[in-house]
Amino acid sequence: MTVFTHAQDLIKTLKEVTEEGIGMLNAEKTAETLAAIGRRTTLRPKIGIILGSGLGGVVEMIENSVAIPYDEIPYWPRTTAIGHAGRLVIGTIEGVPVVAMQGRVHFYEGYTMEEITFPVRIFGEMGVGGLIATNAAGGVNLSYTPGDLVVIKDHINFMGTNPLIGSNNDKWGPRFPDMTYAYDQEYIRALMEVGEEEGVRLRNGVYIAFSGPSYETPAEIRMSRTLGADLVGMSTVPEIIVANHMGMRAAAISCVSNYAAGVTAQKLHHQEVLDAMNDAAGRVIVIIRGFLRKIAQNAGHY
Repeated sequence: MTVFTHAQDLIKTLKEVTEEGIGMLNAEKTAETLAAIGRRTTLRPKIGIILGSGLGGVVEMIENSVAIPYDEIPYWPRTTAIGHAGRLVIGTIEGVPVVAMQGRVHFYEGYTMEEITFPVRIFGEMGVGGLIATNAAGGVNLSYTPGDLVVIKDHINFMGTNPLIGSNNDKWGPRFPDMTYAYDQEYIRALMEVGEEEGVRLRNGVYIAFSGPSYETPAEIRMSRTLGADLVGMSTVPEIIVANHMGMRAAAISCVSNYAAGVTAQKLHHQEVLDAMNDAAGRVIVIIRGFLRKIAQNAGHY
């Protein structure tokens, strides 16, 4: 298993690969963040996991884990959203080294896109080759019902900005990264196979991201449906874009936590989101564990 050596070697390595700093992501800050993580664990993860609202319990299946509160990691953005614990958990699942974010940050919390995606940049520098994101989403597709799990096959960025705006660091990725297969086709197939094998129904759909924090209006949901969206949410898209920019393979799983605005006459409340996600957590654990088991069986192919 590949491990970090010690903090000084890590800082030296990171300064070499990020010598042209961009904003907060300059070489010194990136190296300081990684060195702080490296002092807590020698494990070098291969798969990153981002856990959305109510799904923090997924970290309980991580073995030999080390949990680091976000406020103990230099420059790591602190989550303020309800249902996000705010810890980085590193360990193994099915023998695969993983790093999991027990809670993410969002654009609506006031962070910049650069800050939101800083953890994904750190994952890339740690050697993570694949990213699995999860989220809570509203059901735009009229055939979806609360509790459905959906493997995202594509997205629509309706957040009004892009995390790659600004100077490009060519050592991280190209100026104009291709997004034809933003969601890795092999990862999608593997996730769908796990659902079939484990008896967990998985749907397949397109996710549209708005900035939030207000829920969408019924008119905005009708527009989203016309554009081809099946799900609506306020996250995930920035992380997926940056993962692709850094050459990571990426996939995402949405839990339909509620009907989107206008589908029913009921108003939307965040508590129903958390309740639905708590109910779905067990099935998400089954899917992620099964996916990582497939990864372990195909050693080195992350």
